[in-house]
Amino acid sequence: MRTKPQPAPLPETPLDITRTWVEFVDPDNEAQRLRCDLTWLTSSWTCIFGSGCAGIYADRPDDGCCTLGAHFSDADDVERVREAAEGLGEDEWQHHPGRKVSKLKSWTEKDGETRKTRVVDGACIFLNRPGFPAGAGCALHQHAVLTGRSPVDLKPDVCWQLPIRRSYRTVTLPDDTTYLEISIGEYDRRGWGPGGHDLDWYCSGNPAAHVGREPVYRSCRAELEELMGRAAYDELVLRCEAHIRTVTQGRSAGARALLPLTIHPATLAAKSVGGRRVRVPRKRAAPVAKAPRDSA
Repeated sequence: MRTKPQPAPLPETPLDITRTWVEFVDPDNEAQRLRCDLTWLTSSWTCIFGSGCAGIYADRPDDGCCTLGAHFSDADDVERVREAAEGLGEDEWQHHPGRKVSKLKSWTEKDGETRKTRVVDGACIFLNRPGFPAGAGCALHQHAVLTGRSPVDLKPDVCWQLPIRRSYRTVTLPDDTTYLEISIGEYDRRGWGPGGHDLDWYCSGNPAAHVGREPVYRSCRAELEELMGRAAYDELVLRCEAHIRTVTQGRSAGARALLPLTIHPATLAAKSVGGRRVRVPRKRAAPVAKAPRDSA
């Protein structure tokens, strides 16, 4: 019996793709504007840790994106994770430092002027390795799921935000008035700095990870509400759903030449293999916030 040949892995999409952006005033602060990447937020990306993620380094495929440890954004970030670490049991955390857990030096280290989670045996100290009884993956994430909390409340900022990127800039208008622009977009390779180009594998532009059942603006609701606020998120939903309806209408009219301009290329590539569709979810009551995914 002849076996059907498997298709070769699809290549990662280029960094400089055409994107559709939308801007609107922050409902909670008129001095701010949100600038959001609809191409990314309506894509079908999802975390595939443990389900096809190759890891950012080829020689450590089980680490996902946890090989380097997590850099903290500020003192509040450190204190929140410290509290979470102190609540972990040794049966949940493979590299638990024991009674020293209350001391930062037991699970963090300095990288230049910044502080980050300590790297132990080649990866983040919070990463449980395959074979650990509690399961492989981030101990903080697993604890959040076990206790019914959102990983946003326990993990370092950079970990729960990835691969969503929030950035700021002050915009000066011709009349010399200014406003703060908050951009919400894709945390692609460039988000890692110059070293991001050297990663052996990365998910945000990889068709292998664009297999989610819901678009990013839905599957990452908890993260987006934390990044932009509930009122702004509700405004974003309206625009994302309008964008998807426009794409759907364009496809039904046969305007296929426009698709690469409106849908993330990695989502298109994944659909060409798996047949998945990005669609506007049916109207329903707002779901209770929950752990967005079982990931590293």
